[in-house]
Amino acid sequence: MPELLIEFFSEEIPARMQQQAGEHLLRLLSDALAPLNPQDAVAYTGPRRIAASCTLDAHVPGRTVSERGPREGAPEKALEGFTRKHGVTQDALTLQNGFWVLEREEPAISAREHIAATMPDLLRRFPWPKSMRWGQGSAFTWVRPLRRILCILDGETVPFSLALSGTLSGTQGDDNGHHLQSGNQTEGHRFLSPGAVAVSSVAEWQDTLQGRHVQVHAADRRETIVSGLTALAASEGLALVPDTGLVEEVAGLVEWPVPFLGRIDEKYMDLPAEVMQVSMRVNQRYFALRNGDGSAAPRFAFVANIVPTDDGTLIVTGNERVLRARFADARHFWDLDRKQTLASRLGALDAITFHARLGSQGDRTRRMVRLAGLIAPMVGASKAEAERAADLSKTDLTTGMVGEFPELQGVMGGYYAQHDGEAPAVCQAITEQYMPRGPGDTVPTAPVSVALGLADRFDMLAAFFAAGEKPSGSGDPFGLRRAALGIIRLIRENNLRLDLVKLFLLAAEALPDSLRDAPDLALLPQFMAERLRVQLRSEGARYDCLAAISTGNTDTDITRLLARAQALETMLETEDGKNLLAATRRAANILRIEDRKDGPHDGTPDAALFVQPEEQALAAALDRVEPTVEKAFAEERFTDAMRDAASLREPLDAFFGPVTVNDPDPALRRNRLRLLARLGRMMRLIADFSQIEG
Repeated sequence: MPELLIEFFSEEIPARMQQQAGEHLLRLLSDALAPLNPQDAVAYTGPRRIAASCTLDAHVPGRTVSERGPREGAPEKALEGFTRKHGVTQDALTLQNGFWVLEREEPAISAREHIAATMPDLLRRFPWPKSMRWGQGSAFTWVRPLRRILCILDGETVPFSLALSGTLSGTQGDDNGHHLQSGNQTEGHRFLSPGAVAVSSVAEWQDTLQGRHVQVHAADRRETIVSGLTALAASEGLALVPDTGLVEEVAGLVEWPVPFLGRIDEKYMDLPAEVMQVSMRVNQRYFALRNGDGSAAPRFAFVANIVPTDDGTLIVTGNERVLRARFADARHFWDLDRKQTLASRLGALDAITFHARLGSQGDRTRRMVRLAGLIAPMVGASKAEAERAADLSKTDLTTGMVGEFPELQGVMGGYYAQHDGEAPAVCQAITEQYMPRGPGDTVPTAPVSVALGLADRFDMLAAFFAAGEKPSGSGDPFGLRRAALGIIRLIRENNLRLDLVKLFLLAAEALPDSLRDAPDLALLPQFMAERLRVQLRSEGARYDCLAAISTGNTDTDITRLLARAQALETMLETEDGKNLLAATRRAANILRIEDRKDGPHDGTPDAALFVQPEEQALAAALDRVEPTVEKAFAEERFTDAMRDAASLREPLDAFFGPVTVNDPDPALRRNRLRLLARLGRMMRLIADFSQIEG
């Protein structure tokens, strides 16, 4: 199959846009080249190019196309318009099922022709998040000025142009983007290997660029960065602080990554490690290092995009000088902020708007103080410490350090609270209030930290739902899904026994009067249940078991619900559990069909009408199992309840052998349906088995 390579070479593409651009390119190529059956597509992204390669068929096969026109008997003008549109006379049309139809043959076309015809439109509608026009009168937009288009098929250039007229005009380097035309040339590193070079295949393109100081695969650049920095750090007995996001960003900033280490002046080593790391990361894209004991090391790592001629002496010295200036700014904020206690900053929160309908950060703080005090005894925390932590929790928003580095919210509050002499539990809670920030983050376990974290999130969810700001589709500007998952993890990983509905009601009680009865507040339990299912799905657990035990269940204790779901999942993994599920579904199907005829069949079965030993045995088993299941559930012995229920498998299987439920005798039929209805009621104590997949 022919091999296609297409490359769009431009000025520097923002790192955050590159990966998505590669995904968009593959999707658009798949759509545009679908008639050519593209295979083995690969995207390549970097600071100055996005590219893709694939193999495809040599031709688009010919085909017969039918175009349906007006109805028979339609006005003559309608028929004239149809024929004029297609450039034919009425003689070319045939009548089919009451409509005039034009059938025409489309000849096979080469892959080269198809690519040339589709590429200009693909470029013009490429979905960059932000794009720009350049050059006088240009109508073409791209993320940055587009300089070259490489398009080769089996070693030969596929010619096309972005000229609006579709004619080949302009030159490759024309600043007026819509005059660009395709060619077979690419460019190497801007400084190390400048200038154009021709290529004729994907392999030659990769090898040529590698030789001209460009790693075309983002994954290769990431690997070079991580392995290079790790090796340099290890040579001095240090470790690289993991930062996947920064690695990804730096890989999008350099074409030829060259790692270096620099030194941090000792006078800045008393700054908090988080301040140093964030300052280096945000301002300079530097990596933090740590000693063997986990403490911050007086060294930093960075990646250059050139190979210096002096082994890096000049470039390291320059970066050390820049970092000194950054740390001097951080030192200024650190010293200035500590001159004022957190408690003295409380009044300033009233001047910071939290939300137009929800008041200020001061209003929110007062709600959180109340809620943290109510939650504290539920999680074994000191009420006074939980309220104090909540009172001070948002004050670091008024500090210079957090103003400069919003990522340090909470962290700086913890440091400043410690400086002010607050209780250790209060300082820890302020530091940990936003944890877990993401799936891989640690969950707080200290009781005061847990109380504050829950108060923050319950207030946030209740407040924003009441204000009509609930998430919709993929939009979640206030991070409410993340807040819900935070609640779930705090509860699960601390094995807490909390009533979610009660806590949402407590949170709503402190909202402005106009919002306390907002209808969207009623959606919160359902929202939490959906987030819990998402969490279980991400863990590979059977979320259908959670759905099965949640249907018709008003219990909002996550720990209890998950224990029941786990017990159900364990039962369904056994042979008895699988067979019980199948038999229960069979019973439910029979009952559903018969209930439509003359149901419901909810009465108590008459033991005198059990004429076959199998139905007598099933009734006796239900007499034995039902009370034990109810007792086990009441005592939260869910595994025991499931085991007892699974013991029904044998009598139920035996029942469906010789017993005819729809007996000709109406009395026997009705009694057997009542027996199945009793079975269904007992099984619904356990779960709604219709929710179980498979």
